[in-house]
Amino acid sequence: MNMIKNKYNVVGVMSGTSLDGIDLCWVHFSKQMSWSFKILAAETVKYSESTKVTLKSAISLNPTDLERLNQNYTNRLGRHISNFISKYDIKYLDAVCSHGHTVFHQPEKGVTLQIGNLPELAQYIRQTVVCDFRTQDVALGGQGAPLVPIGDAMLFSDYDFCLNLGGFANISLQFNNQPIAFDICPTNIVLNKYAEKLGFSYDEDGKQAQSGTLQNSLLEALNAIDYYKQNPPKSLGLEWVNNQIFPVVDTYNLDPQDVLRTIVEHSAIQIAKVIQNYKLNFGLFSGGGVHNSFLLQRIVSHSGCKIDTIDNTIINFKEALIFGFLGVLKLRGEANCLRSVTGAAQDHCSGEIYFYTNE
Repeated sequence: MNMIKNKYNVVGVMSGTSLDGIDLCWVHFSKQMSWSFKILAAETVKYSESTKVTLKSAISLNPTDLERLNQNYTNRLGRHISNFISKYDIKYLDAVCSHGHTVFHQPEKGVTLQIGNLPELAQYIRQTVVCDFRTQDVALGGQGAPLVPIGDAMLFSDYDFCLNLGGFANISLQFNNQPIAFDICPTNIVLNKYAEKLGFSYDEDGKQAQSGTLQNSLLEALNAIDYYKQNPPKSLGLEWVNNQIFPVVDTYNLDPQDVLRTIVEHSAIQIAKVIQNYKLNFGLFSGGGVHNSFLLQRIVSHSGCKIDTIDNTIINFKEALIFGFLGVLKLRGEANCLRSVTGAAQDHCSGEIYFYTNE
């Protein structure tokens, strides 16, 4: 089956650490001299509160229960993808390219697991599936993350850098003519937890943070965390937040508004430090954190950079879009994982392809 052509019709699927829901993005990619794309439809299927609790606690499940969750989650993905395909009357797809949902990510131990990447998904949705993009990179000694930089480099090259404000803030940029990218610090994964203590699923526009008081001793303790001194490649996961962030915050016994105010400042300082260290000026910002206008103000105030947040569809669906693109590169047998980003032994073509067999 020849996968090399100049037009591809795919659905990209992403579930991030901030647990907003499942992002689905139907996109048409074409290649002339360079790659271009057109988003045809995109939507987020929100997680129920009970699903959020299940996914948050998945990290502590025993192997049998984890396998059951993986099966259930794969079926759920299949249901939502099938609904999306029929809702938009999508007649022909080259592939559905799915990231799955990360349960644990400990590349230093050679471990990463994204649920929802079982081969049955292809049978359920009756489509070719490209998925499980991180495992091979970790096996090659890489961080298995971040994976979006090749998409940033090929689809958004007009910018000095791309910053995604999701569960974590991650950045991709060109340095010494090579793409590099890494997780900077936690953002929504921490902000949402303390917003929930106030009865909100997230802090809209950073209003709760703005009403809090900056706590300098907590800010200093957070800024002193060792990860921020490390050079890339590096990446973060929920385990790290549970070990390094929440225990520090909780020793101060503060009102949630004060925690939110201090975390916003902490994130803005860490992001600005990276922007200034690499002498960056013009960035494309995406991810749910872009809707936190207070966080954006603090980043600009500390860094002096110029932000382009373009249209809402790209802000909200850029990661799903890029996982669609990673799938296209996999179908073509081209490198979609860069050693300069992840620290793996080599550039490689990552992911699994599962074909629908009509039996």
